[in-house]
Amino acid sequence: MNTTEPPRLGVDFGRVVHGGPLAPGDADTAFLSGGFAEALASPATEGAFEALPRLVALFEGRAWIISKCGERVQRRTLAWLDHHDFYRRTGLPRGNVRFCRKRADKAVHCAELGITHMIDDRADVHRALAGTVPYRYLFGPQAGPAPEGVRTPLTWAETEEMINADIRAAPAPRATRRSR
Repeated sequence: MNTTEPPRLGVDFGRVVHGGPLAPGDADTAFLSGGFAEALASPATEGAFEALPRLVALFEGRAWIISKCGERVQRRTLAWLDHHDFYRRTGLPRGNVRFCRKRADKAVHCAELGITHMIDDRADVHRALAGTVPYRYLFGPQAGPAPEGVRTPLTWAETEEMINADIRAAPAPRATRRSR
């Protein structure tokens, strides 16, 4: 981890914040193909609203949702976040939501934001983040093995525990020296 900058958290939306981990290959049909009201009523992942406020506080608000989706799902995601009072409940700043059209493009957002810890349920995302994000968490059940160097929590409780352990084990950020 870059020791001159404080840690920053990135979190995927689908099957991480919203909808819960599904069996590998299952789709979240209520959110993706159901009606708008059905999408808004669909649940958060179990434990997300308990763990995220603590993680956002741990990262001192330096946390972002980074999600891959098209325009229709992007609108639904933003509406879902508002409908579930996500920003107030988690402390994540409203402006800290990013979208991209390809999973591999999450690496661009992570590099721009200086993300040090990323939670995502897709192995291909974590492969794209190798060399960019030092602490990666492949969330939920998976059909295959995790990429090298990626932790594999199944739940939000496990994710929070792993991140806390990684933060405690990392060297503290060093203050930059100012010249006079």
